Amino acid sequence: MTEKKAYPLRINATVLEAMQKWSDDELRSLNAQIECVLRDALRRSGRLRAPPPAGVAEDAGETSGDP
Repeated sequence: MTEKKAYPLRINATVLEAMQKWSDDELRSLNAQIECVLRDALRRSGRLRAPPPAGVAEDAGETSGDP
């Protein structure tokens, strides 16, 4: 599991309100929505690699133990 770190955020009240409405629509916490939006922007800009598809090991040398 990835380590989580706390970070104080100063944000424009209008942006915060819009993010809160969006997070409510997506049934996420505000914190999870902000992280989701940031992660998506980082992936689109090539600054964060996409997660591996479900069931695929991240390390290419890793095996499932099946012959």
